[in-house]
Amino acid sequence: MDNLTNYHTHSLYCDGSASIEDFVKEAIRQGFSSYGVSSHSPIPFDTCWNMNRGDLPAYLDEVHFIKKKYEGRIEIYCGLEIDYLGAEYNPSSPFFQELPLDYRIGSVHFLKTEEGYVDIDTAPEQFKETVFRYFDGNIRKLVEKYFDTMMQMIDTGGFDFVGHADKVSMNASSFLPGITREHWYKSLIHEYFEFIAQKECMIEINTKAWRSKRLFFPNREHFGLIHNLHIPVVVNADTHHPSLVNDGRFDALKEMLSEGFTHVRQLSGGQWINVEIGSL
Repeated sequence: MDNLTNYHTHSLYCDGSASIEDFVKEAIRQGFSSYGVSSHSPIPFDTCWNMNRGDLPAYLDEVHFIKKKYEGRIEIYCGLEIDYLGAEYNPSSPFFQELPLDYRIGSVHFLKTEEGYVDIDTAPEQFKETVFRYFDGNIRKLVEKYFDTMMQMIDTGGFDFVGHADKVSMNASSFLPGITREHWYKSLIHEYFEFIAQKECMIEINTKAWRSKRLFFPNREHFGLIHNLHIPVVVNADTHHPSLVNDGRFDALKEMLSEGFTHVRQLSGGQWINVEIGSL
């Protein structure tokens, strides 16, 4: 396929399980036209999965070296998945804008509380503790905070596409089954995607949880809304292991076709272009 791509990859520089080159070799083996590396950006506090700031020069040099090494066989792009941590630290910050990156992913993994930032992209039990400790046991309060933070990030800009646009739904649904069908949640989702459309942002359909949980981010139930709002989409695997560089992609494209999508976005010659999905 012309649009066999993935621009969301985590290597040994953050929480991935293999070197950048291992992912690229597998992408070449599977016939990818282009591939993007996007380690978790450094942030101003320690985590077990963000890149150390001191490793950034080596990261940039390694991606540049691999670009040259495999030139003519595959297009390699250098990105970062950058956390939104308020007005002072986000994809639009001068530090990130001045880095020699080909693209930037804007994502929210942390929410600000009175005690500082808390990680909400955790195991379900840890997420449950977070709801009770920081949000008074009120899952709606956390979800509304998440989407409000996402909209702040979208308004601030500085990224090429929104990463896993409603990933909170996975843990929220574990905490309260059926939450995504509640009226207030549906209204919030509509407001959120309408705002994305208004700001003319691109989003990814993230297939990371498809194999294990049969979930896309955004959830499958929102594909029709996204199409009707004419929001451009790139499909990414959010890969942490080379064997999964293409995981869930064809399933996502099939579901997109069923909702009327005809094209996806990909990088070609350094530019985001529309590529026809075609028949699967």
